[in-house]
Amino acid sequence: MSDSYEEQHLKSSEFITDMVIGMSDGLTVPFALAAGLSGAVDSNAIVITAGIAEIVAGCIAMGLGGYLAGKTEQEHYESELKREHFEVDNYHQKEIDEVKEIFADYGIDEETQEHIAQQLSKDKDKWVDFMMKFELGLEKPNPNRARNSAITIGLAYVVGGFLPLSAYFFTNNPKDGLIVSAIITTLCLCVFGFFKAKVTGQPPIKGALKVTAIGLVAAAAAFGIAKLVG
Repeated sequence: MSDSYEEQHLKSSEFITDMVIGMSDGLTVPFALAAGLSGAVDSNAIVITAGIAEIVAGCIAMGLGGYLAGKTEQEHYESELKREHFEVDNYHQKEIDEVKEIFADYGIDEETQEHIAQQLSKDKDKWVDFMMKFELGLEKPNPNRARNSAITIGLAYVVGGFLPLSAYFFTNNPKDGLIVSAIITTLCLCVFGFFKAKVTGQPPIKGALKVTAIGLVAAAAAFGIAKLVG
């Protein structure tokens, strides 16, 4: 048997996560809005104007949400880091015991636990970093996370939003626009759902069908409500 096996683990980056968030909402929300308006108005210009307004508002809202989430993550990490430094300085033995408990969970014997804990405690910064990761489950966030998240989510939302809306630029009326938009959006949702599932380690076909179904149900609901109200 060959020893050249290379481990393959899923490493879903923050960028991919933000792209998924922005693109999924960008494809479904503006499409649902345009579908709803298509059942209530007779002018493509109205659908386009409302669609662009929604995309701009959605881009800002989603981007701001990503920024605040990133800042909250950073602030939470800094707060816990400060607390952990305080505990290492003021509750030395308690922290030593916590290190030993962590290794005990892995089946390490008492003597080895003590040895590792004492060695680790010789470097305060590495000790605190260890406690942040293994006691609290926190990784140090990228300092640019908030900004990058806002930009990625916002731009992904804009790209996703203009895909279904684009149909109304080259059709003569909302009904024709809706048909073309539905075709474009269905294809985009299928492709997006497929690759989203692959990135997250899920069955691609199942993922494509699930994402597509959610988007189309949202659009159908919006269209039906607009018809009833209109």
